[in-house]
Amino acid sequence: MTDQADTRPAATNEAPLDEQRRGVIQGFSAYLLWGLFPLYFHALEPSGAWEILAHRILWTFAFCLLLLMIRRDWSWIRPLLHRPLFLGGIAVAAVLIAVNWVLYVAAVVSGNVSEAALGYFLNPIVTVALGVVVLRERLRPLQWVAVAVGLVAALYLSLGAGRVPWIALALAGSFALYGLLKKRLGATLPALHGLAVETTVLTPVAVGLVIWLGVTGTQTFTTEGPTHTALLVLSGVVTAAPLLLFASSARRVPLVTIGLLQFVTPVMQLLCGVVLLGERMSTQRWVGFGIVWVALLVLTIDSLVGVRQRRLRDAADDGVCEPAP
Repeated sequence: MTDQADTRPAATNEAPLDEQRRGVIQGFSAYLLWGLFPLYFHALEPSGAWEILAHRILWTFAFCLLLLMIRRDWSWIRPLLHRPLFLGGIAVAAVLIAVNWVLYVAAVVSGNVSEAALGYFLNPIVTVALGVVVLRERLRPLQWVAVAVGLVAALYLSLGAGRVPWIALALAGSFALYGLLKKRLGATLPALHGLAVETTVLTPVAVGLVIWLGVTGTQTFTTEGPTHTALLVLSGVVTAAPLLLFASSARRVPLVTIGLLQFVTPVMQLLCGVVLLGERMSTQRWVGFGIVWVALLVLTIDSLVGVRQRRLRDAADDGVCEPAP
């Protein structure tokens, strides 16, 4: 996921139609870019997952600093420094997203793009399950059905392949935990500020990785030509651009629209892996994906029904009567 953003819509009132259309285009663009990440990371070979992670952190940090300098946007930093518990939560979130990033890149460079895509298909189901286990949320019947079908898919894929699809589960779990933590912290930082803080926390680790790779003679930043070097430097823009597009989109479109758009990413990942990168998919894995898609369809139906019910309740609270059938 990807790498998907934590921003929530800032308001419950729907934006004007033109703004919603703009938001849909921005959201689709963000998810499309995330879906094309396998092609980008594949182009970074022979860099390994740890080197890509290090440069992704460093150049994203540099890109965030550049944007903040252009905007002269520093006033939020001082108040943030007086919130140590909040900063600690962001540090944990940064570690979780770094784990997600390195797992995803490792999956791509090792030829497991389809399993990475499975992880992002499973992510909404894992997120719902965490809501029950951690937040003690009560699920609606269709949500229970979706979680049960998702569990069946995981068991089927594990038994059919003779191993647990740990990459997919780890990707889904790390990003779901990241989202859960961000939800508990509250969406009080704009996307750019949040990304700047998270990469600031991770930058010492990234510097240490670069030094270690240099000492061991395994770095490729300066050994594979200027194109390779440029691609690693551009990883900062590649990481930040879809996040900022999504942040702008989330302020303009309903949450259910965001939920539907998110499926663009794993679909594109799957297409990139199978069609463009030539990864082979067994019949058993296709069947497993089909079971997951059934669970996602159930979740989508539940979301649409939930939105309609909320609108009906809001209309009733405002004294607006629905026409009789």
